[in-house]
Amino acid sequence: MSKKMLKSFKQFLHSKPVMLAALSLALTVMSMTPADANSRIKDIAEFEGVRDNMLVGYGIVVGLNGTGDTLSSEIYTRQSLIGMLERLGVNVRDSASSLSSQNIAAVMVTASLPAFSRQGARMDVTVSALGTATSLLGGTLLVTPLIGADGEVYAVSQGQVATGGFTAAGAAETVTKGVPTSARIANGAIIEREIGFELESLQSIRISLRNPDFTTARRLSDAVNAYLGTAASRPTDPGTVFLSIPSNYENNVVGLLTDIEQLRVQPDQLARVIIDEQSGVIVMGENVRVSRVAIAQGNLTIRVSETQQVSQPEPFSATGTTQTVNRSAVEIDEGQDRKLTVVDPGVSLQDLVDGLNTLGVGPRDMITILQAIKAAGSLQAEIEVM
Repeated sequence: MSKKMLKSFKQFLHSKPVMLAALSLALTVMSMTPADANSRIKDIAEFEGVRDNMLVGYGIVVGLNGTGDTLSSEIYTRQSLIGMLERLGVNVRDSASSLSSQNIAAVMVTASLPAFSRQGARMDVTVSALGTATSLLGGTLLVTPLIGADGEVYAVSQGQVATGGFTAAGAAETVTKGVPTSARIANGAIIEREIGFELESLQSIRISLRNPDFTTARRLSDAVNAYLGTAASRPTDPGTVFLSIPSNYENNVVGLLTDIEQLRVQPDQLARVIIDEQSGVIVMGENVRVSRVAIAQGNLTIRVSETQQVSQPEPFSATGTTQTVNRSAVEIDEGQDRKLTVVDPGVSLQDLVDGLNTLGVGPRDMITILQAIKAAGSLQAEIEVM
C-alpha cells in the first residue's frame, strides 16, 4: 500500500468513527436476530412432484475369491448363471449339475432416482448379497436393469463393487469388520428413462410438511403470504399448504419455489417422549411438562453367592475323609437410601431430568418412571415406544 493510500485510509478512520461504530453495531444485532433459530421451508417441507423414486433390480456379481454362493444349494444363482451364459451364446444346460464355482453371487441392486434426472446421467447404487455369499469384495456387477414401481426400466447398472467391510479367517478364528455382503458402486447406474413432470406448467402446487402440525402449517402459509403480498397460500390440513401460482410468477415456478424455500418458519411440534427399551435411550422434546407428582424409586436386590470349602480330618488321623462343603451367603438390599421426591407442577424438561437424577435413576428405571407418570395423568406429552 502506497503512503498516499495509507494516509487517505487513516483520514477516513478519523473522520468516520460514528459510521464505523454504527456498522459494527448493525452487524452484531444482525448476528443475534432470533430468525437464526428458525428453520428454512426447504428443511421442513417438500414441494409436490419434487421427490426421489425407488428402483430395484436383480443381478449377478462375478469375480469373487471363493466367497460367493454355493451353486448346489442356491438354485436361483445357478439358473441365473445358466441364463446369462445362454444369452452370450454358451450352452451349459447339459452340464448344469456339474457347475460348482463359488466366484459368483446373486445380489439385489437398489437405487434412488433423483427428481428431474435426465437421460444419460449417472447415480449411485447399493448391492446386497441375496444368497450364502460371505463377501462381495473384489466382485464386478454385470449389466442389471433397474425397474420402478410401474415395472418399467429406468436405469441400467454395472461396475466394480466397493465394500466397506472384510472377513479374515484362520484355522481357529474369524475376524469380520463391517458388512462385507453389502457394497456400493459410485456412479454405477446410467439413467435410461426420464420421469415426465412439467413443473413450469403448474397453476398451483402443494407444500407437504415432513412433520404435520396445524401451527406449523399456519405459520408457513403466513410467511409465504407475507412475502408474496397476497393471500396465495392456505393450509388445507396439518401436513399440506395449498399454493396458487401468482400472476407475476407465471411460467416461472422454479423462481417462485427458489424464493419461497429460503423463507424461515418457526416449526411447532407435539410434546413427545421417545423411548427405545432395547437400548435404554430416552429422547424428550422441550415442550414436555409434568404436573405436580411425588416420585419414589427403590429396588429390592437379593444377591446369593456360593463358595466351596474343603473339610478334611486332622493330621495323622486314622478315620475321616476329605470332603467339599458348600457355603452360601445371602445379601438383601432394600434400597434404604431411596427418597420420595416431589416434582412441582409445570416443570420444564431440565427440571424433570434434574429431579430424576437426584434419585439416582438410571435410563432403564427412568423409562418405567415416565410410563408410570403418564399412567397417573401427570405427564403432558405423548409416549412413543420404539
